Amino acid sequence: MENTKKSVILTIIGLYIVCELIKDIEFLLIKTDSTFIGENVICKIVCIIATVIVTKKLGYKLSDIGLKKKNAVRYALYGLGLGITTFAVSYGIEMTILGIQDKSPRLSVYITNFGLTGATNEISISFTAIVICIIGNIINVLAEEGMFRGIMLRAISDKCGFKTGNYVQALMFGVWHVITCVQGVIDGSMTIPMAIVFAFGYIVLAGILAIEWGTCMNMTGVLWVGMFEHFF
Repeated sequence: MENTKKSVILTIIGLYIVCELIKDIEFLLIKTDSTFIGENVICKIVCIIATVIVTKKLGYKLSDIGLKKKNAVRYALYGLGLGITTFAVSYGIEMTILGIQDKSPRLSVYITNFGLTGATNEISISFTAIVICIIGNIINVLAEEGMFRGIMLRAISDKCGFKTGNYVQALMFGVWHVITCVQGVIDGSMTIPMAIVFAFGYIVLAGILAIEWGTCMNMTGVLWVGMFEHFF
């Protein structure tokens, strides 16, 4: 039996709400990102499981939402190339500006979440820290790319067209990060007006990235390009 447009939209909304609620609980109460793990992985693991369930429920295969083996290495390298280029250009410009201001910029290693306020938990390089960072990043990327650029984009695009699907998943991805601002207000690091400004910034910045990664998914038919750029 073919899924109707209404049932698909309700299923996607349900997926988002469930994952959002679990994420909010982990951010505000469990606070796994404040432990040595440095990442809220519980909600991301739930996202992965929920995404697989919803994908099957809507009649798709994992390959239908971009998890294909064919040319995976090639597209992964494209994504790494995009990430390295973006980092090199952005950090190069920033370090040049700081150098002109007679400052001494340096690169350091951090465990931190995606944020507009900068990294806060600097760590020394160690094998354990590197392994934790890699595993946490893999879980995060699989969860977010699989849910937003995977099943959400595919299901909505099939019913409403790619343009609508891409904008919707981008908006939802932006809102996904607003919890950081709520957390800031609760712990006293942000005022409400500041949180509103930063929330808008999260929606815009994360939304732009989501549109780019959604476009990569549409052009290549796989998640690997956006996924490997997302690692950065």
